[in-house]
Amino acid sequence: MKIMDNVTQFFRENVAPPHKIISVKKLEEEEGFRVLVEVIEEKEYMRKYAHDEMVGLYEVIVDADKEVTEFSRLSLRFRSDLEEQQQ
Repeated sequence: MKIMDNVTQFFRENVAPPHKIISVKKLEEEEGFRVLVEVIEEKEYMRKYAHDEMVGLYEVIVDADKEVTEFSRLSLRFRSDLEEQQQ
C-alpha cells in the first residue's frame, strides 16, 4: 500500500491525479518496483472542446525506500478506445 500511496501523491503533485494504478511489479535486477499508472490527460481542455478524454499510460520506477525515482509516459489513447493504438 505504501508504494501505491507514494505514487499517487507524486502524480497529484507533479503530473495529474492518477485515474488508476494498473500494476505493481517487483524488479528482479535491482531493488525496487515498476508501477503502471493511467492518468487522464488535460481533462478540462478536452471537456471544454467536447472531445473524448485522453488517457496516458505511465511507467514509474520506485526504489527500495518506496520513493519514485523516475517515470515516463509509454502511450496515449482516447478513453473510449478499448485498446491502445499501435504506432
